[in-house]
Parts: sequence; structure tokens; C-alpha cells
Amino acid sequence: MSKFWSEIVHLTDPYVPGEQPKQQNIIKLNTNENPYPPSPKVLAALREGANEYLRLYPSPTVDELLQAAAKQFAVSPDQVFVGNGSDEVLAFAFLAFFTKGEVIRFPDITYSFYSVYAKLYGLEYEEVPLLPDFTIPVEQFFDSEGGVIFPNPNAPTGVYLPLAAVEEVLVHNPNKVVIIDEAYIDFGGESAIRLINQYDNLLVIQTLSKSRSLAGLRIGFAFGNKELIEGLNRIKNSFNSYTIDRLAIIGAVAALEDTVYFAETREKIICSREKVAAQLQLLGFTILESKANFLFIKHNLLPAEVLYTKLKEKGIFVRYFNKPRICEYIRLTIGNEEEMDRFIHEVKVILHT
Repeated sequence: MSKFWSEIVHLTDPYVPGEQPKQQNIIKLNTNENPYPPSPKVLAALREGANEYLRLYPSPTVDELLQAAAKQFAVSPDQVFVGNGSDEVLAFAFLAFFTKGEVIRFPDITYSFYSVYAKLYGLEYEEVPLLPDFTIPVEQFFDSEGGVIFPNPNAPTGVYLPLAAVEEVLVHNPNKVVIIDEAYIDFGGESAIRLINQYDNLLVIQTLSKSRSLAGLRIGFAFGNKELIEGLNRIKNSFNSYTIDRLAIIGAVAALEDTVYFAETREKIICSREKVAAQLQLLGFTILESKANFLFIKHNLLPAEVLYTKLKEKGIFVRYFNKPRICEYIRLTIGNEEEMDRFIHEVKVILHT
């Protein structure tokens, strides 16, 4: 604490990321990273791009990346915004579309950055309780005073809301922006991007961190009508015109273009998720149906915090949330086959000791 802090610093409650262990030979299943490396074409492009031109500023308009994203997602370039990770895109969206004095809504169990941004910008918000099965109560998001935001699939639960239900929220908030945070959509859900031409109040946010193995490059997208995108660009250019560096642009374009590698690695993760879920059910775990690259699990005879601690002692890191309603659960990122075999083995050992 410092006497020089402004009032906003005192009021903030910063986001707490998952542990980033520094020791070697651990299994990291706590931050939903992709267990597979980036596409070989991405790595080749980055090697080629690490050249003398790094002395120059990157493109402030990232035209090449906008074109690649527009082609991949079947939209026009003026319907795409690019940010330094989807977290930055979210931060800009909160500033661009939510207004002080109007209450915004998001789920009570969700991505915790939402409340951080709301407090940072002085926005009032209502946390809408999820239903007992952790699904989103769609009707509770109708007629929002200030706007709506939620992840789909939700985090940390992995529960997916069908696109028809998303449309209901859009229809019942015609004069407010509805933000759908699709960080995990590629692992089994249907994206709302195809609805952006139908609903001018829809903003869809995605990332290359999860399904395309580029968490280290920080690339996030927003998709919406061109007026929403213009609003995001006005906010971005009021902070920093050069949010995406040269290598990130190069790597992102290569990742979007290698659709074969993307499909192969995504399918591996989905298959592994279903296999691990079945194994855990046989061990007595309750598992929420997930459309993400993680599972949200609990065991009636083994407290989540105990399981988290015992796994950590064995060099396996998972995510434990000491929060109401979810303190009995841990979130398990889906790793590669070897990592998941080791996880299942250690869980069996813990359960029988």
C-alpha cells in the first residue's frame, strides 16, 4: 500500500491467475493451456519473421491478420477486432459498451475478470445465480438495464448454452450489447459468430490461446457489426495503437491458415476429455458435462481441497476455487495422453490411501 495510490487502486480487487509453477517435471493442468505445441507452420513463420524488421513498429491496423480472421470465420474484415489476448478485448469492450449508472449482468459463477473490470471502471453489476445444475437461467438475463456478458461454454464449469438460448438473450436485450465470451467454443460448441449479421447488439469474443496453442503470443478477437468494431478501435487507439507485435501477427496468421493441424489437435483433446470423464465416473466422481478443454469434477468422499493438495504434492497442478457453491470442485485441464494417464493413476492412489 502506498500513500500515492489513487482511489481506484484501493478499490480494485485484481484477478488472480492460476499458479505458474517454476519447478521442472511437473504436470500443469490448472490454466487450460493446450497440451500440444503450436502448428509447425506457426513455428516456421515465427523463425522467418524474427528478422531485421523487428526494429520497425508493427502495423497499427493489423490488416493481414484481419483478412486471415475474416476468411477463417466467414465475415468481413470490418467485422473483426484484434487485441492483445481476449482479456484485453474484454477490457476494451467493458469501456466501449457498458455505462456507469446502468447495471450489467453476468453469472455468479463465471470468469472472474468480469467483476474486476466492472469495479475498475466503476460499473454496477448483478451476479445472476446459476441453476443448481450450473446451467445459465436464460430468462434472468432478459431486459438488462446495462448489458449482458457470459462465457459460452461457461468457465470454470465448462457447461455450454445452446445457440438458440443465446438468441433468446439477444432478442430480449435489443437495445443493449450482449457479449458472448467464446474462449472455449472450439471444443464442442456452436459459435454465435454466425449471428452477428442478424443482431446488431451481439459481440463475440474468441482467443487463439486455447484451441490453437498460442497462449504465449496473446491474440484475441472480437466479432460484431462494423459500428461495434469501430467503437473498440476508438478505445484501443486511445490507449495504444500498437497492441499486436510483429511476431504475434505472423504467428496468428499462420495458425489461422493451418486448419488441418487445428482440427487434429482439437479432436485429440475432445477425445481425451471424454475418455478421462468416463474413467473418473468409474472412480466415483461427479462430472459436469463439458464442451471445453477442461472438466469440472468433485468426489463425495474426497474434499476438493484435499485432492488439490495431494495432487500438488505429487507434482500435478489442478485449479481449486475456494468460493461458495464450487468449493467442492476442482477444474482439470485436459493434457496429453501421458499426462492424463499419470493423473488417473495418482487419483487412484490417493483414493485408496
